[in-house]
Amino acid sequence: MRGTDSTTGRAISGIDHLKQSIRDVLTTRIGSRVMRRDYGSGLFDLIDAPTNQATVLDIIAATIDALLKWEPRIYPQRVHLRNHAPGHVVIDLTALYIPEGRIISIEGITIA
Repeated sequence: MRGTDSTTGRAISGIDHLKQSIRDVLTTRIGSRVMRRDYGSGLFDLIDAPTNQATVLDIIAATIDALLKWEPRIYPQRVHLRNHAPGHVVIDLTALYIPEGRIISIEGITIA
């Protein structure tokens, strides 16, 4: 898949486009897109929740749910919550990249 880099405006494809797409899905609040109200993730509802095991599991579940719904090029294998502070979540993701049949890692996905 091809697209445009959100910071440089240059053409991107492959893993670079995938990484940008994953970050976009996870950092978009559900309901914020006018023509696609269900696009995004529920992570923004969880970033201010108390740091406990239930919240960690909810963050992992919200991440996987959003990616399964909006990013068909991957199948999530592992979501690791690197950091969770009030108003701030950092996630590391390991997933199967379906077009190439290989495992990829994306580290430092920040939701703030």
